[in-house]
Amino acid sequence: MNNQLDVQMSWWAMGNLNIFKGNVPTDEEKIALIATSGFDGVNGFLPSPEKADYWKHLLAKHDLSFSVNAYPTSYEDMAVFLERAKAFGGIDFINAQVMQPFLTGQSAIELLKGIQQLSRDAGIPVFIETHRGTIIQDLMRTVEYVRELESLPLTIDFSHYIVAGEMHTVSQKADELLHALLSNTSSIHTRISNGEQIQIDPGEEKSHPMFSHFVKWWGSGMKHWMQQANRSDVFPVVIELGPPPYAITSNESSGRNQEISDRWQQSLYLQHVVRELWSTIIR
Repeated sequence: MNNQLDVQMSWWAMGNLNIFKGNVPTDEEKIALIATSGFDGVNGFLPSPEKADYWKHLLAKHDLSFSVNAYPTSYEDMAVFLERAKAFGGIDFINAQVMQPFLTGQSAIELLKGIQQLSRDAGIPVFIETHRGTIIQDLMRTVEYVRELESLPLTIDFSHYIVAGEMHTVSQKADELLHALLSNTSSIHTRISNGEQIQIDPGEEKSHPMFSHFVKWWGSGMKHWMQQANRSDVFPVVIELGPPPYAITSNESSGRNQEISDRWQQSLYLQHVVRELWSTIIR
């Protein structure tokens, strides 16, 4: 069996979509829309015990894979979350935002090492997301951690580093540092930043000047993953275009946060781009 691509839709990104025309959809309606729109799975949150069977039913009914997000602040937090994830069962991987932005140096390395060991012991992959406000919010220190922890599995979302560094263009040095992380790619979140906003409309026909940079990074991450993967492994990509305040809005001062772009159509477009990119790489 050859490597497969698993394109998941972010559950968080399903909030307030234009396609629902102001109505509040049920979980089943959201799941059905994800499945009928060509996605392979859902990246969401660990269901509460009382909703566990319901979610298992929905995922099985629509033949969708499932991953969840975690927000640990400590080794103990991650251990508790992994026990809950094991009890639920059927979770492909955990995307972790480690909520310790001011923990640096050896203390940060030890926490990341501990989370890796917990993941191995539980038998559930835990990928550390490159995200602002977390233990790896800073590009340069993240590169240092990866040099120390060569097997640290990352969820690559470079939009956070682009906006944090106010990169309107990508310098050679920035590109070198970003590429230093791509050998640790375990999954990808598709969001594009222009250096001022965390999330922009990518533009039709790949027209935005930052688009080519992100596609290059995504493709490089895929290639690095393939070099280390077993033939039966599955590579997850999450289409994650968040609702306001991530999404571009107007009338923000009024509190309405009216979106001026169609995130659902953008999500479908990015799904197409990712599948096209994967197809090109595996040829």
